[in-house]
Amino acid sequence: MIHKKSWTKLLLVSLIIIGVTSSCKQENKKLPEDYELATAWADMTNYITKTTPANTPTFASRCFGYIGLTMYESVVNGYPEYQSVATQLNGLGSLPLPEKGVAYNWQLALNAGQAEMLRNIYIQTSDDNKKRIDSLEASFVNVLKTTTPDEAVVNRSILYGKKIAQLIFEWSKTDGGHRGYLTNFDKKLIFPNKPGGWKPALYAQSFSHYPLHPHWGSNRTFIAIDSAIDAPECLPFDTLPGSAYYNQFKQVYEKKNSLTQAEKEVAIWWSDDPDVTFTPPGHSYYFATIAIRETKPGLIKCAETYARVGMSVSDAYVNCWKWKFQFFSERANTYVNEHMDQQWESFWPDPPFPAFPSGHAIQAAASAVVLTNLFGENFSFTDSAHAGRADDEIRNTAFKIRHFNSFWQAAEETANSRFYGGIHIPQDNEKGLEKGKIIANNINGLHWKK
Repeated sequence: MIHKKSWTKLLLVSLIIIGVTSSCKQENKKLPEDYELATAWADMTNYITKTTPANTPTFASRCFGYIGLTMYESVVNGYPEYQSVATQLNGLGSLPLPEKGVAYNWQLALNAGQAEMLRNIYIQTSDDNKKRIDSLEASFVNVLKTTTPDEAVVNRSILYGKKIAQLIFEWSKTDGGHRGYLTNFDKKLIFPNKPGGWKPALYAQSFSHYPLHPHWGSNRTFIAIDSAIDAPECLPFDTLPGSAYYNQFKQVYEKKNSLTQAEKEVAIWWSDDPDVTFTPPGHSYYFATIAIRETKPGLIKCAETYARVGMSVSDAYVNCWKWKFQFFSERANTYVNEHMDQQWESFWPDPPFPAFPSGHAIQAAASAVVLTNLFGENFSFTDSAHAGRADDEIRNTAFKIRHFNSFWQAAEETANSRFYGGIHIPQDNEKGLEKGKIIANNINGLHWKK
C-alpha cells in the first residue's frame, strides 16, 4: 500500500486541474508557461501509467515513446530552426504539415495531441482516469483560447494536434506491442533446456511461472539502427568455485550479508514496482520533468526532451527483452540456492523474467545520456519520486529522497540498486549501462534541427 502523502511532490495532477480551472473563473486568467503546460501533461502521463492495472515496464516504455514523440511532432512546425523527425523513424513516414499562411496556437496543438494520444494508447485505463485526461485538456483549452480570440485558430490548432496524435497512434498499432497488456504472459512458451537457464523463483514479485512478454524483443524499434545493435557478451555458465561466472553470484551472495542501511534505501527506492509506481521508464520520464521545471525552456525544447527520453527508453526495453530471451539467464535466487546456500534469498524479490542484461540499467543509461546531451553533464537535482511513501516494513527501510550531481550518477545508482537487491549480478548492470549509452546516442543523433 502507498501512504496517502506519497507522490505529493510529483503527481499533483488534481491540483493542477483545480488550479487551472479556478483561474478560468477569474477575470484575469493566468496563462501557463510553456514548461508548465508540458510538465502538466508529463505528470498526467505518469499518473495514468501508475494507476492503470496490468501495466508493465515493457508496455509503459512503449507508451512513453509514442506520447513523447506526439508532443514533439504536434509543435515542431511552429519552430523554423527545428524539423520533424518522422521520416527518420522506422516506417512512420512524413506527417501532415500545417496550412500555409494561417496562424496556429502551438500550446493548444500540444494540449490536444497529448490528450488524444493518452486516451488512445491507454484505452484500458479507468473511466476516472479518462475523465482526468478530459478535464485537464478542457481546463487548458479554456485558458489558452483567451489569448486566441479567433475561433478558427483555436479549432485549427486543436484539430492539428489531434490529427498528429491519431496518425502516430495508427503507426503504433503495427509495432508488435499494441495492447500488450493482454498478453503479458505466454503460457505456451517452451523454456530453453540449458544449464543456467531462468526459472521462476519462489521468492518472486509475480505468481506467474512464465516470464513477462517473451516476444517483446521482436517489436519494432523507433529507429531502425537500434534493432541492429550487437548483443552484449555474457559470461559462460560455470559452477566451478573461482570461475568468473561463479564469482559474479558470489558477489551478490556476499553483498546480501553486508548490506548497509544506505544500500537498502537505494534498493527499495529504485524498485519502481509497476503495481504501485510509475515503473522504471516512468522514473526516467520524471527526471525529464525535473530538468524542465528547473530550467524552464521553451515549448520546443520541452517537447524534444520528452520525445528523446520516451523513444530512448522504449528502444532500450525492446533490445533488453530481445537479449533477455536470447540468453534466458538465471538469477541469484536460482544459482545461489543450487550451488552455494539452499537457504539464501535476495533482499528484493525476483521479477518475472530472465536476468541478462538489466532492464533498469539499460533504460536508466539511455535516459541519462539523452538528458545529459540536452541539459549538461553537471546537472544537480533532487529525486523526490517516492517522497512520503510509508516505510517498507518487511525490509525495515524508509524511502529516502535522493540527490545527484549528474544524470549519469543517477543511472549508476539505478543499476547498483539491482545488485543491492540481489536480483542482478554485476555483468547484468555493466552490459545494460553500456548498451543504453549506444541507444541514447542513436536517438541523440537524429536530425532534430535543420
